[in-house]
Amino acid sequence: MPDQSPAATADEIAPEPPPKASRYDRSIVEGPLHRAVWKLAWPTMLTNIIGGLQGIVDHIFVGNIVGFKANAAIGVSWQIFLVVIVFISSLFTGMSVLVARFAGAGDEDRVNRTVYQAFVTAVVLSVGIMAPLGYFASPWLLDLVNAEAGVQAEALPYLRITFIFSLGLMIYFMLGGALRSAGDARTPMALGIVMTVLNLIFNMVLIRGLGPIPSFGTAGAAMGTCLAAGIVGAYAIWKLWSGTWVVSLQNTAGYAPDWKIIRSLFKFGLPAGFQGIAMNIGGVLLLAFIGSLAESAAAQAAFAVSYGQLFSLVTWTSVGLMGAAASVAGQNLGAGHPDRSTNGVHTAAKFGFAGSLFAGFFFFFFPQPLLAIFGMTEPAAVEIGVQLLRVLSISGLFVAVALTYTGGLQGTGDTKSPLYISIISQVIIPLSICFVIQQTGTLRPIHIWLAILAGHISRAVLSLIRFHQGKWRGISVDIERTVG
Repeated sequence: MPDQSPAATADEIAPEPPPKASRYDRSIVEGPLHRAVWKLAWPTMLTNIIGGLQGIVDHIFVGNIVGFKANAAIGVSWQIFLVVIVFISSLFTGMSVLVARFAGAGDEDRVNRTVYQAFVTAVVLSVGIMAPLGYFASPWLLDLVNAEAGVQAEALPYLRITFIFSLGLMIYFMLGGALRSAGDARTPMALGIVMTVLNLIFNMVLIRGLGPIPSFGTAGAAMGTCLAAGIVGAYAIWKLWSGTWVVSLQNTAGYAPDWKIIRSLFKFGLPAGFQGIAMNIGGVLLLAFIGSLAESAAAQAAFAVSYGQLFSLVTWTSVGLMGAAASVAGQNLGAGHPDRSTNGVHTAAKFGFAGSLFAGFFFFFFPQPLLAIFGMTEPAAVEIGVQLLRVLSISGLFVAVALTYTGGLQGTGDTKSPLYISIISQVIIPLSICFVIQQTGTLRPIHIWLAILAGHISRAVLSLIRFHQGKWRGISVDIERTVG
């Protein structure tokens, strides 16, 4: 028998028309699918591309001013930082599942209650856990990835600054997820552009110095990023409290912790957090394999620039499409249109494949000019970087497909399947290949790059199979409406 209690699931309440005109964009659940997907995807893609420029600018500045070891330091630091921040920000995935489902059902009250509880939890976790633990664990984490002494000297202050002042980034990530899930992708785009411009200004001053301001080198890159994110985060809090955006911190249930909502955030979010940890631990362990190579510093620099920065041209667009797929799938499931959810994810995958094909053309045929932009002219690093970029020209096709179907699964509430798929494809397969080769012969950079490719292929295939099984159609959420 269907549950008739106040805790009726979103699937059961979804067909009911909202009691008043919805403040959410109904074209996502009613209009042409390709337009709905593109409407959500292009601002996020542009945000990721423009926002990612701050990382590219960091590498260009430090590569030309400090040297290629600074490139390696930033690449290693971000790989470590992402392991931690992805887990703590996993509740944003849980928030996005709930917000998309309730926005699709036209339930403004439960959208805002979810956003508020996600905000409070994020602040506590960022300030109370990530900042202190990250500061003291940074030296050990750098030892874990076999960073050489020169790289560690550049990376340690960068990593500690990023951990301590991470709250602005956390708020920005939370806000972007909430707004996109509710159907507004343009506001995060505008904030991302502002944050990037601020970061460019701060980095130009802090990395190389200006007038009485000394040169902070690699640490200046971290300072600029944290300052820019902090300013945007403070503005976002003010706007969320004013209630002028499509989501708000104001709600009718009060401002005490709501443990039922918080449990739901982690119920859907923790698998995504463990997925992110698995993927990034896989990345950190790959860095350890890279660090064990005879040409470790050159290989780490090539990896940081080719995979960490240039390959972002693929991941930025694919992550944008992943978010669009998640929002379209979640909102349409909340509105009672599961077939439309399926078709929306297929549409996003087609966009992603085409975009990665375009980027892959330049990776394969023009790798050296791309590397030269980052000041990478040392022969050994260039040779390894060219090799990696050509492998990534193929790998990107599979990454784009994998991410869009991951978005479809996560947006509908199936956050566990991507976790298992990531463990298999991003940890077990590539690391096993590297380990076997290392134990039976001589591990070379090309072996690691091909192991990465094998992981991406397996992730795409497994994600596609799991989504087509359709078990996500039966997933429900159970937060009660506010009475009164």
